[in-house]
Amino acid sequence: MVTRYDDIKAIFADHQTFSSENTAAPVRAYGPPTKQIMADGGFSVYSGLSSRQAPEHTRIRSVVIKGFTPRRLRQLEPAIRERVTELLDAMLSAPDAQGEIVRDIAYDLPTETILKLIGVNPDMVPTFKRWSDSRAAMTWGDLDDEQQIPHAHNLVEYWQECQNVVAQYKENLGENFTSDLLRAQAEGDPITDHEIASVLYSLLFAGHETTTTLLANSLRVLLPARAQWESLVADPTGIPAAVEEVLRFSGSIVAWRRRATRDAEIAGVSIPKGANILVVMGSANRDPSRFEHPDDFDVARPNVREHLSFGFGIHTCIGAPLARMQMKIVLEELIRRVPQLRAVDPEAIEFRENLSFRVPTAVPVAWNEV
Repeated sequence: MVTRYDDIKAIFADHQTFSSENTAAPVRAYGPPTKQIMADGGFSVYSGLSSRQAPEHTRIRSVVIKGFTPRRLRQLEPAIRERVTELLDAMLSAPDAQGEIVRDIAYDLPTETILKLIGVNPDMVPTFKRWSDSRAAMTWGDLDDEQQIPHAHNLVEYWQECQNVVAQYKENLGENFTSDLLRAQAEGDPITDHEIASVLYSLLFAGHETTTTLLANSLRVLLPARAQWESLVADPTGIPAAVEEVLRFSGSIVAWRRRATRDAEIAGVSIPKGANILVVMGSANRDPSRFEHPDDFDVARPNVREHLSFGFGIHTCIGAPLARMQMKIVLEELIRRVPQLRAVDPEAIEFRENLSFRVPTAVPVAWNEV
């Protein structure tokens, strides 16, 4: 377990010594029934990008990034803002002037956004959420053989749908991320249909689950810090910096995994070849050697963008700009429309239990006069 900022950044930077090959490996090995279900269903996905190694990772990422252009993200922004407005209209219509951020905003918005980006019908949000819940449970949870079985069926369905999306757009290209990758393939870029489907499999999870959590955590920490919230109400130009401070103070992913490919040393400690390493970014982001008064939530923190919540090095999160954009829009609209928003009993908020993700189960809010 590695907890200091400089040590973790050095691990991320040295991908040859500290491999990401175990990033998406199940914490608890799949049982025989799960292995059979996956084999029967043709489940063959390995990884989109997070667990792949150079030069394979470099090759695929060089193609994938062509679908994550600023132009593609700008095309999404009006639809995101319109959807935020619709979700807020629904939430603010509650007769008791109370709502819940996860249910009312954070659950649907990021999933709809990533589905639009990829070219999937947004009506499939509940289905993809069910599949994503299964992926999280199977990879970072601790399920026995019997508990794994329904999730295994979900993962097979999930993978088959990713393959179907690639096949659909290969026949009839559209204006979306999947088609961008297929166009690049047709123009000679080295990426296979299976690799594109694998990228979708990863993106359809990572592209919304962590953003749902970011949206929930942002209101969980911002609203009780009333002076910080009021500073944004008075000057919304501070919102981008506030997003970064949320990422530092309460990031969606608090721990990630690496494996030593050879005998190495971390901070004077010998690490044998093959050792699994847990890098705790949540701790690194509170390291007093990097961040002054690290346990204070401060939207005006001068070096806030040095946080490690999106990783570092060749595996830096490729979807970070999209997550930041969604969070910025949500905060802008909340501050504009309901500046009196407040948290309800924030100390009672509970979190899901798993190795890597800091996920609030609910963030109750209210906007009536007190």
